[in-house]
Amino acid sequence: MPELAVTTQQLRKVYGTTPAVASLDLAVPTGEIFGFLGPNGAGKSTCVKMLLGLVFPTGGSGTLLGAPLGDHRIKARIGFLPEQFRFHEWFTAREFLDFHGQLYGMSGKQRKQRIADVLALVNLERAAAQQLRTFSKGMLQRIGIAQAVLHDPELVFLDEPTSALDPIGRRLVRDIIRQLKSEKKTVFLNSHLLSEVEAVCDRVAIIQRGEVVRDGTLDELLAARRLLDVQAQGMSEDILERVKARWELAAHEGNRLTLALTDPEDVPQIVSMLVTAGAAVHHVALRHESLEDLFVRTVDDTGA
Repeated sequence: MPELAVTTQQLRKVYGTTPAVASLDLAVPTGEIFGFLGPNGAGKSTCVKMLLGLVFPTGGSGTLLGAPLGDHRIKARIGFLPEQFRFHEWFTAREFLDFHGQLYGMSGKQRKQRIADVLALVNLERAAAQQLRTFSKGMLQRIGIAQAVLHDPELVFLDEPTSALDPIGRRLVRDIIRQLKSEKKTVFLNSHLLSEVEAVCDRVAIIQRGEVVRDGTLDELLAARRLLDVQAQGMSEDILERVKARWELAAHEGNRLTLALTDPEDVPQIVSMLVTAGAAVHHVALRHESLEDLFVRTVDDTGA
């Protein structure tokens, strides 16, 4: 078994009589990029707050970097960028990072070197002397990431790190996350942008009502089903019924349908059946299920 950076066992949080997190079981290997997914209200924010010691659990247990949740000594080895942050807008970027470096207990020499390094990492060297009040939303997001990794943490929590970024900014953040992984750091990524998660994560967990309903490596999860996109003229109700009798119909709109397959060898049979039944097949494409497909199907199956 790989060493684990984050674990939880039946972690639970109840507000009054309402469970925000029912029973969370997680195992995040060290050195991986972990995607933490779920619909609105699934309990993601509460889970992250419990892991970071910002909210006390009602029950259950967990560890960060081998130490029990709530161990203050471990916080020096963790970085965090919250989804909703409020930075000191009168600081320049360099002053802001120097202030946080002091909070981290870094020496003046350490701060000077690391500030230069992280400004370069997030492509804000030219803005070092600018006040944060002049920053765009995307620049603030990037200086927030710089703050989270300034003290060279082993475990980094990023909550919606690309939410305010344009496509170029999102690509930069992806590169930063990959750089952190190359340095053997663990990244715990909470994001609604599933394409971003799919592009960088090694492993994901989907939660619903505070419980993990699906988890595993992306390769494992997305290889389980193949989707066949078909475009054809003349697909009558009779033809569709014959197709649905043998294969799962994942989507249908007009002349387009998508079938979920467990065996890609079925493709020639499907095309042959459609042609024999009188349909004119114009396009066929076999693809892996996307993370978005998997997420929507999982949430639908668990009754979101």
